[in-house]
Amino acid sequence: MLHEVLDPAGSPADAPAFVAGHWVADGQPVPRIGPYVRETVSRSYPAAPEQIRTALGFARSGARTVAALAPAARAAILDRAARLATEHRAGLARLIALELGKPVRDGGGEIDRVADTLAVCAAETRQIGGVTLPVAGWPRGVGDTALTFRAPAGVALAITPFNAPANLLAHKLGAAFAAGNSTLVKAPPQAPATTAAVVALLLEAGLPAEAVQLLHGGAEVGAALCAAPEVDVISFTGSTATGAAVARAAGAKRLVLELGGNAATIVCADADIANAARTCARTGYSNSGQSCISVQRVYVQRSRYAEFLESFRAEVARLRVGDPLDQSTDVGSMVDEDAAARVEKWTAEAVARGATLLLGGTRDGATLHPTVLADPPQDCAVVAEEVFGALVAVLPFDDLAGVIDTCNRSRFGLQAGLFTSDINTIVTTWRELQVGGLVVNGSSNYRLDHVPFGGVKDSGFGRESPGHMIEDYTVVKTLILRGMSIWGEES
Repeated sequence: MLHEVLDPAGSPADAPAFVAGHWVADGQPVPRIGPYVRETVSRSYPAAPEQIRTALGFARSGARTVAALAPAARAAILDRAARLATEHRAGLARLIALELGKPVRDGGGEIDRVADTLAVCAAETRQIGGVTLPVAGWPRGVGDTALTFRAPAGVALAITPFNAPANLLAHKLGAAFAAGNSTLVKAPPQAPATTAAVVALLLEAGLPAEAVQLLHGGAEVGAALCAAPEVDVISFTGSTATGAAVARAAGAKRLVLELGGNAATIVCADADIANAARTCARTGYSNSGQSCISVQRVYVQRSRYAEFLESFRAEVARLRVGDPLDQSTDVGSMVDEDAAARVEKWTAEAVARGATLLLGGTRDGATLHPTVLADPPQDCAVVAEEVFGALVAVLPFDDLAGVIDTCNRSRFGLQAGLFTSDINTIVTTWRELQVGGLVVNGSSNYRLDHVPFGGVKDSGFGRESPGHMIEDYTVVKTLILRGMSIWGEES
């Protein structure tokens, strides 16, 4: 199936569902229009209620089969999948470019991360264990022994977003399988073939059919899966509003929610301004800014503000906008025309309220030209909300306490960047800034896939990295041995 998706005999690529061990293309196909090429690039088959019921029943019955696999067996499959991702790097990157308009160079980087993520999942599988509890330290526990181990939760639901469909699926499905679960994957409608290809890749690596099922569809499919009693744990990445809907539908289930952001990067007076400007330009417009940690707000100390603006504008002007299939393209298209039109509208509103437009502000279909705004009001949408587009706002600040307070007024708190060489500034910002992560001498848009990642406030809860996700995908089971002690029996 992997080869059929990556190299279809004709265009567009079919993205069937995978249910109860079979690839299924039932019902009326829904076309995915590539945002750059503006023609159908793939077709998916939304799940009907009967298909959802079949998938849920198969997941519940198959969970025991998956749990019976030894960690070494699960790790070997994940290692093979990591190697396959590298082998199919070019084809997967091309598919991402067609479905999403992400430059093929960035898509290749995403597949490199898929390989890394799956390899980390394999390594973490080998670390799953338990502990011996010190029960004999209290009188009532004398003469007893207590042990724990981490058991699979059972059935996991992975709901993935469009902006990094391959790597975020690798995180969710890879960690869920590493923990010994059966997983239901709800694909993003914008990237159905990419999702199908990653699932097919894992199956080709030896993932048992009981370990994964793939369903397509919109919000109604996601809601039905979230509410299903067969599902034990849900991992969702997406917007804050949709995350709230997931939580309402889920009820009393374990949740990991990685939600939106409007990431800030702080540039202090002692920073290397040229490096900060170059880094923010490269990471503010990659994937057309469609990342929850994309550089959206840059606060520059006032004494270096003009210098940064000049350097940043020049760096952004050098970015090449064009065909995402061209290896030299830096900025492709956004996910669709509506998304680009929204950012164009927000830009015009900011300018009308006093912001200075230094670059961009226009679009060609779904392609938004990289936009730079100087000093918009703090309550403008481009500052207060999540832009999720190819726009960066640059604002001056006077002192560290003030800029930390400004950043903390946001309802989001995912990740931030800080450019400085002062250790006191670093420690103070790390302590005081209300975010899940701080990147020093880098922008907000930097992530290592084996490092804990997640936010606070409206940016969600839980941490996405294979090791932490395995904790969410497992339950602690305790064994108490009465009258059997490894600690000594005299009280």
